[in-house]
Amino acid sequence: MTSGQDADRAGSTATVVGIDIGGTKTHLRLRGPDLARDEVVPTANWRLREWHADAAELLRLVHDLSEGTAIAAMAVGAHGCDDAAECEAFEAAFARISPFPVRVVNDAELMPAALGHPGEIGLVAGTGSIAVCRTPTGEMLVAGGWGWIIGDEGSAASLVREAARAVARHLDEGGRRDEPLVAAVFEALKIPSPARIGSRLGQIGGPVAAGSFAPIVFAAEAAGSRLAARVVSEGGRSLAELVARLDRRGAGARRVVAGGSVISSQPSLWRAFCAGLEESCDSRIEPILFTGAPVEGAHRLAAQLARSEPGALFVRPHTSTMTAKASS
Repeated sequence: MTSGQDADRAGSTATVVGIDIGGTKTHLRLRGPDLARDEVVPTANWRLREWHADAAELLRLVHDLSEGTAIAAMAVGAHGCDDAAECEAFEAAFARISPFPVRVVNDAELMPAALGHPGEIGLVAGTGSIAVCRTPTGEMLVAGGWGWIIGDEGSAASLVREAARAVARHLDEGGRRDEPLVAAVFEALKIPSPARIGSRLGQIGGPVAAGSFAPIVFAAEAAGSRLAARVVSEGGRSLAELVARLDRRGAGARRVVAGGSVISSQPSLWRAFCAGLEESCDSRIEPILFTGAPVEGAHRLAAQLARSEPGALFVRPHTSTMTAKASS
């Protein structure tokens, strides 16, 4: 039986809602005995970045989707809920106005949940990047997620930032303008002269706008650019370092489930991540590439919440094996 079938069985006697709030889009999934509805909306259309207002707006979307059907439970994986306090604040906002129980986790936690690996590390590498897991006692551990200006290693926006830096260093050292990454960056970002690389990058806007140029890095790599290959390799290894930080902090994880628009679609970044993970964690943590819909994890968590098993999907069982690993 697949993870999706398990989730359908868990929610077969109740109507539940799972929601994946991403930086760009929000995916709502409603499942019940005789219902199966999905809706995807731009996150910017409803999210106001204030807990109570966002809870009210999200419940409005759910009400429209359900068309009056009674809901037993809802689970939300939220981009931007980057520590336990933020998850709890969003949950508390729902508790004030929701007629049904709501569980809020970070969106990275949805991927391990979707595959039936509770509490293991979830790694997102899309517009931004973050690694999240739960310890056997339920503590939330987070690495990364600092934003593209100072972090978000291996994300789309970060790869563009690092490509621009690599091009600037290359030119400082007397490198040629016809190097594939150099040519691609100048053309795509419409840079008038080498002196304007930094200022042009700053004018692009936020991480979504910057990240939209990430494909040029991989195209340049495919065209034989050594600069681009180094940017991708360092990006993948930086993602692996996020996992290693959680490991050093006692996560005790056996697996990392990695997904997001960039790492799931770019094999070279995935290979670099796997190589870095093998080195940094001595092959103790198995990398799993997630290519499905993260909302499936939210749906599974909602089904468990409806059955009064709220911790079953995102907290690993406390076993002697895991305890020994965490303390080693």
